[in-house]
Amino acid sequence: MGLARTWSVAIVGVEGHLVQVEAHAAGGLPAFTLVGLPDTSLSEAKERVRAAVTSSALPWDARRRTVNLSPASLPKAGSVFDLAVAVACLGADGLPTAERAAGVVHLGELGLDGRVHPVRGVLPAVAAAVAAGRADVVVPAANLAEARLVPGARVRGVHHLAELAREYGADITPPTAEPAHAPPPPPRAAAPDLADVVGQADARFALEVTAAGGHHLLMVGPPGAGKTMLAARLPGLLPDLDDGDALEVTAIHSVAGTFDPGGGLLRRPPFEDPHHTATAPAIVGGGAGVPRPGAASRAHRGVLLLDEAPEFARRVLDSLRQPLESGEVVVHRARGSARYPARFQLVLAANPCPCGKAAGKGLACTCSPLERRRYLARLSGPLLDRVDLQIEVPALTRAAAALDGAAESSAVVAARVRDARAAQRERLAHTPWRTNAEVPGAWLRAPERGLDRRARAVLERALDAGTLSLRGMDRVLRTAWTLADLAGRPGPGLEEIGTAMSLRTRGGHHG
Repeated sequence: MGLARTWSVAIVGVEGHLVQVEAHAAGGLPAFTLVGLPDTSLSEAKERVRAAVTSSALPWDARRRTVNLSPASLPKAGSVFDLAVAVACLGADGLPTAERAAGVVHLGELGLDGRVHPVRGVLPAVAAAVAAGRADVVVPAANLAEARLVPGARVRGVHHLAELAREYGADITPPTAEPAHAPPPPPRAAAPDLADVVGQADARFALEVTAAGGHHLLMVGPPGAGKTMLAARLPGLLPDLDDGDALEVTAIHSVAGTFDPGGGLLRRPPFEDPHHTATAPAIVGGGAGVPRPGAASRAHRGVLLLDEAPEFARRVLDSLRQPLESGEVVVHRARGSARYPARFQLVLAANPCPCGKAAGKGLACTCSPLERRRYLARLSGPLLDRVDLQIEVPALTRAAAALDGAAESSAVVAARVRDARAAQRERLAHTPWRTNAEVPGAWLRAPERGLDRRARAVLERALDAGTLSLRGMDRVLRTAWTLADLAGRPGPGLEEIGTAMSLRTRGGHHG
């Protein structure tokens, strides 16, 4: 009879939770019982572990084995526990692995031949282990580069279960690891430059304001006006992610399986542009079995573009309202809930009507007035009420293109954005907020903010007239503060309020 322990990590959302793996071996009828709230894929670990051990020329006697995953109240899913279960079982069987493996965290899926296969979510799992005081971690060799990105972790990668058993003292010769022939990662494409956009001075200005304050943006215009080009250039105007954000964003992409560790932590704001046929789980996260982060979470600290926004299902669009307010997505399942960070900048691009020709005088439009109203009405009022900037992007005429001078590059605009963000950081240093877009209305409306009396009167008249809701008034204030930051002013005045109101009303132009 023997008892052995080791450790692994359960990933719930993007958070890791340390799990102790206890194995007990005793005489009696041969059996292998796995307890501790495992899901179906984890329950199948019994067969994978048995086959991997015997394929590795390690002994597997006919015993009664019980493996407990503690805490039992925490749901556990996936094949990431395979390696820890195998090591604990070998220790319980009396192999000289128990003592050396007792304090080590093991992560990895086992093949039937004993090979250790890579798993998702290694970065947040290793980070959780280090935070809990378990810095010694064993991961699949294919996940080694990712695991080493976590500060303070002492990580080693293994190719085969027999290789690990030998390191722990088992008298066994592991198979020779096959050399890796993974192709080098493709070079990262250069970020598209704002200088490529011809004309559209007002839209470029709105994009700069969007980047500077972390705002959401709606662009309405005919096909070919440049809406998608503009949206694709927004991430290039945003500052690099700091260490905390980079680790958080990288953890999300690690769990989602979209992270290439060859380039290190993700330092640039991500950009997601799902197709309009995407389902709600694809956008906000979910799916069968273990919930996965959707496009909204993968765009955390970056940009989520919904091109042809009215073509998205109404349910999909309205599902974004909650993360736009809270900055996170909560996916509920019968076995528990998973939380994913989702503080992104939303960009909605839309044609003015189904045929796309209703811009300007709309003489070429073949849609009825009812069809036009219904088309943009798919973007619900509560959703648009959360979008600070709402602008028209007109079709580019030859005359406008000829008058357009040399457009500013992304680097020039990004420098102004950095300065504006620095002003926000200084002003909001002792608050939980980072950008103007996050600041609640009550804070903005407080008398100590020193809003110009005439500017306040303009907002109050719009509120009384019903042209602005209270939330809309707050959105205008947030944009006005961003305009003041871009101009290097201590606060918004009448000019900033007027420009902010025009940027919230499609058809407005900045002066």
